[in-house]
Amino acid sequence: MSPTVRNVLIIVVIAAVVAFAPGGGTGAGVVIQAVSLLFLGAIAFLASLMYRQHRVAIYSLGERRRAALYAAAAVLTITLTATNRLWTSSLGGVAWLILVGGAAYAGFALIWAARRE
Repeated sequence: MSPTVRNVLIIVVIAAVVAFAPGGGTGAGVVIQAVSLLFLGAIAFLASLMYRQHRVAIYSLGERRRAALYAAAAVLTITLTATNRLWTSSLGGVAWLILVGGAAYAGFALIWAARRE
C-alpha cells in the first residue's frame, strides 16, 4: 500500500468516526481546541524566549521607542484576537488591514531605526 493511499485511508477513518460516533463532533471540537491551546502555548513560550534573548537590545531602545514597540505588539495581538468579528463587515476588514499594517510598520520602523544607531 502506498503512503498516499494509507494517509487518505486514515483521514477517511477519522472522518467516519467523527460523523457516525455519538458525540463525535463534540470530541472533534475538543481536540481542535486542545491543539489550538497547545499552539498558542508554543507561541507564548517562543515569545518569552525571544524576549529573554533580546532583553538588552529592547531596553537599549529607550523608553519612548520601547513603549511604541509594546503598543504595536498590543494592537497586533488585540486585532488578531478580533479577526473574526472584524471580517464580518467591509469596514471591519479595512480597519483590520489598517491596524495590522500600522502595527507591523511601527515594529519594523523601530527595529530599523535601532539598527541604524
